[in-house]
Amino acid sequence: MRGIDTQVRKNRRRIFKEVANLAYHSDNLKDDIEALPYKIVDYDESEYESIYRERAIVRERIRLAMGLSLRPENQPVHLTQGLEESNISEKYYEPPLMQVIPSACNACPENMYHVTDHCMGCVAHPCREVCPRGAISMKNGKSVIDQEKCIRCGKCKAICPYDAISHQVRPCAGACGVNAIKNDAKGRAVIDNDLCVSCGQCMVNCPFGAIADKSQIFQLIRALQAGGKIIAQVAPAFAGQFGPDVTPDMLKTALKELGFYDVYETAIGADMGAIVEAKHYAKEVATGNLPFSLTSCCPSWSVLAKKFFPETIDKISNALTPMVATARVIKEKHPDAKVVFIGPCASKKLEASRRTIRSDVDFVITFEELTGIFEARGIFLKEIQALDEMQGATGAGRGYGVAGGVASAIEECVREYYPDVEVHIEHAESLSECKKMLMLAKAGKKNGCLIEGMACPGGCVAGAGTNIAVPAAAKAVSAFKAAAPQKIPDQK
Repeated sequence: MRGIDTQVRKNRRRIFKEVANLAYHSDNLKDDIEALPYKIVDYDESEYESIYRERAIVRERIRLAMGLSLRPENQPVHLTQGLEESNISEKYYEPPLMQVIPSACNACPENMYHVTDHCMGCVAHPCREVCPRGAISMKNGKSVIDQEKCIRCGKCKAICPYDAISHQVRPCAGACGVNAIKNDAKGRAVIDNDLCVSCGQCMVNCPFGAIADKSQIFQLIRALQAGGKIIAQVAPAFAGQFGPDVTPDMLKTALKELGFYDVYETAIGADMGAIVEAKHYAKEVATGNLPFSLTSCCPSWSVLAKKFFPETIDKISNALTPMVATARVIKEKHPDAKVVFIGPCASKKLEASRRTIRSDVDFVITFEELTGIFEARGIFLKEIQALDEMQGATGAGRGYGVAGGVASAIEECVREYYPDVEVHIEHAESLSECKKMLMLAKAGKKNGCLIEGMACPGGCVAGAGTNIAVPAAAKAVSAFKAAAPQKIPDQK
């Protein structure tokens, strides 16, 4: 569904726009929040059978967009409870990041094989013959599966000559590579936060829009209104995210119109990281001191490795992530500034909030959330006359937004800085593939390799907060990378 302007995406963007509108225009925040569900959900155009259900869902989405947690279903909690704490000009975050809205969840079948109308009732009935548990019988000339006997082996589906057997998998669970989607007592999805790595793929794959992450757009707008020095850094995946005719220079000017003091490329920090990781590979991995090394720029990949493969922790690069490295560059030049990371990623919100390594990032918002702010402010990017130039990074750093781009940049740097070193790179995209890669590395099958992991299939351009289809985004990133005046950073 990525890149398709579905009703779910329209609903999400409408919420971001309206919450941003509240920050800009509301004189009576409590009353205006109470009225917002009635403004958003038209009585005659409800998407649900019950307009009351739809408004209930909107209320919870508003809370998440304000950075607040969902209300419990069994306690009387007011819609605006916690509003005073969130109505601030500083980072505000109530864990957990990803949450399932119970009233929006469809309680989809978790794992079920079902005979469709395509069944021809054939004489051979191979589906019945291959079933190891005798779960398939013929009724009224058609195959029927006894769900209590079925063990979900899939043999019937594989053998059916008419492709008449459907395998139904809960979309959110199918997208989760760490099995963090569980069931509540009513069969609705819930997230096991001990397993979740906050990649957000469950959110973008839910056709009901029942999963959402918390936003900091309200607090960011309050900070912009306060008049301090707010500086943005945009992730390498930003190219093309705001329309094919919106150039990087136009985006920079538009961000300044919103009130940002300046705009940096996060690819600057990526360049810095490529230099560090190239040296680390040449000095540690190529010499055999370490069997392999893992990149560190994808937070969900790093968390996956630490949670499920703790023996690899010392193999994860110590290089600062591009977001953190760029934030430190900004604060070194502007110590009084607040830094806002604008990117495609849900898990960067957690990285910016962690305490083990100071992030120097004050706010994190996604491309999708930024679009809502532009709409609320009445800024039409296609009409922007570019008055600024987005510059500072090389092609290596700009390529970080696409799967394989990180490893490729480091490989180019190794070949340039250490020409006598033979480099071996691997990359995995999607959490399930990342787990397979780590299992192979653990088994000694990837010794001597630099391994890049990306939680999202396609890389950062497929992040949970992106606006456009992955192929179009990858093409735009490639074009912006090619336009860089310098291919790789100078060794320092």
